[in-house]
Amino acid sequence: MTETRITVIPGDGIGPEIMDATLKVLHELDVNLIFEEAVAGGPALEQGMDLIPQETLDMIEKNVATLKGPITTPIGRGFTSVNVSLRQHFNLFANVRPALSIPGATTRYSDIDILIVRENMEGLYSGIGHVRSEDGERAELKSVVTRQGCLRILRHSFVLAQRLHRRKVTVVHKANIMKSTSGLFLDVAREVAQEFPDIQMEEMIVDNCAMQLVMNPHRFDIIVTTNLFGDILSDLCAGLVGGLGLAPGANIGEDRGIFEAVHGSAPDIAGRNIANPTALMLGAAMMLDYLQLNTDAEKLRKVIRQVIGEGSVLTPDLGGTATTQEYTEALLQALRKL
Repeated sequence: MTETRITVIPGDGIGPEIMDATLKVLHELDVNLIFEEAVAGGPALEQGMDLIPQETLDMIEKNVATLKGPITTPIGRGFTSVNVSLRQHFNLFANVRPALSIPGATTRYSDIDILIVRENMEGLYSGIGHVRSEDGERAELKSVVTRQGCLRILRHSFVLAQRLHRRKVTVVHKANIMKSTSGLFLDVAREVAQEFPDIQMEEMIVDNCAMQLVMNPHRFDIIVTTNLFGDILSDLCAGLVGGLGLAPGANIGEDRGIFEAVHGSAPDIAGRNIANPTALMLGAAMMLDYLQLNTDAEKLRKVIRQVIGEGSVLTPDLGGTATTQEYTEALLQALRKL
């Protein structure tokens, strides 16, 4: 079997703890991956390096996939988000966030299976055109959306729907008010939908989408939307399935992907051995799918559902008293029995 090299960025806060737990599970799966560690964020600054050192960028460039723990962006002028910087540097145009129910997790709904596909590079969230007057009385922000950017994310969504045997893509917009930017996104969506006659396309205004997600989330399958709307709706969907502790994410480009837990670095509980590594493990499962190791990805998701469903070994955020290590060991034991 050919060895595949993976860049590992542990991050800071609880990042190293949950990364260690995730790597133990991946090693147990025996998927013949070689993990190469790199630094970014606080650990890099502590070593006198840039927030994202060139060595880290080179390793991400060289390897086909990256598994990344949470990274805190330092407070202060001159520091930009590591996540946003990586997306822009490597042109990772698609942010993919699954919201999948896990039996045993405390939620208002069961059997949720929604995939949010968010455009990563354009729109209000990209930070183009920040202007603030010297007197602090006026601020501006520019939103730029391109036809190429819309085509890229919309085709990615419909191709995902075909590959995953999904039935419908809901295009979320605000074209009734934002007629230029959202209008272009919706126009391109209608064009792209013609290329995929086997996939149903639904159009929905973003505020209605937020309401429908709360009232009737089972009507959704894949949601594709622009950058800022996707940022908000993906966290809403995480709330439907138990919160960010169970929410993985992937940033996908033309030839590489960065896979992560989408929650923060939680410095208040760092080093206490109570962090929940599930989101990063589910991000690792997405990485295995990306590497076409689908059977191993499903094994990992299966034991996570099993252990959480049994309910006897849960971290405090899931209502239990188990440590990170105890929860990880329960997963390892479950894997050995498969």
